[in-house]
Amino acid sequence: MRIRATVAAVTGALALSAFAVPAAQADDSAISRADVAKVLDSAHAASGKSGARIAAADAPYALDASFSNVKVNGGKAIVAGTSKHVTVPTTFTLTHGADVDIAAADFVVDLEIYRGSYESPDNYLFGDLYPTCTPVSTTVASCKGTIDVRPGDGELRNSDAGTWNANAYAVAFNGQDPTADDFDVTKVGVAEVAKVGTTKVQRFSKLTVNASPEPVKKGKTITVKGNLTRANWDTGKYAGYTVQSVKLQFKKKGTTTYLDVKTVKSGSAGALKTTVKAAADGYFRYNFAGTTTTPAVKAAGDFVDVN
Repeated sequence: MRIRATVAAVTGALALSAFAVPAAQADDSAISRADVAKVLDSAHAASGKSGARIAAADAPYALDASFSNVKVNGGKAIVAGTSKHVTVPTTFTLTHGADVDIAAADFVVDLEIYRGSYESPDNYLFGDLYPTCTPVSTTVASCKGTIDVRPGDGELRNSDAGTWNANAYAVAFNGQDPTADDFDVTKVGVAEVAKVGTTKVQRFSKLTVNASPEPVKKGKTITVKGNLTRANWDTGKYAGYTVQSVKLQFKKKGTTTYLDVKTVKSGSAGALKTTVKAAADGYFRYNFAGTTTTPAVKAAGDFVDVN
């Protein structure tokens, strides 16, 4: 389990210190995220970034490393419910100088996502483990990691739904022990990019349908009800998604395609209700196209036998 403590006034990757993970809990690396945050803090101070919390007399050197081909969850949105732990993959290419030892135990590379501005993020998410990089040449490596999300632990708020940015960094400690009294940060190399890509974090959605009566005589009225709900990260429960356009669709028995019947607006508590005339045996369903904050969802078809 990650330890997340609230820290005031964090900037950019300095937010790592607010979400510090002891090394023994993160992975087999000798370097903790708090150690990394300490070095990044020093780099920010030297570059004059606002919010740095130490003097810039000493600073890490610029590491010869860059990031490209960044993908979070294969380009798909990260969708989280109210309690289930969600893990999605990250991939990127690390290009580095021939003198950078990416296999060293104290070399750290990471890709994270943040909501809001880089200088003052509203929220930050990262993986339980640091990414692993596999060399494809003497100066290029293919890296894989994860973003881990635990909505049940309060890691998300409703305001977090939407577009997030991704940042990346690499830190070469070069044998320097960040916990030692003689730690020399000037011998540590840092490469950091504030924005290397974007992704969406969305509130998991649910959609139901119930067509009645069943069976029904041809030409009689069928009432089709349903509910559109989505995860409420503030309460840890599901709540109705109101004032949303949802399509009612019908698939005639013996066919494979659903056709649009009409559009229905979700009401109180996400309730859906409309009527149609019974014409043929088949399946009714509601189909929600989704929004920036909420993914598309389709209800399972409800069969109606028309006599």
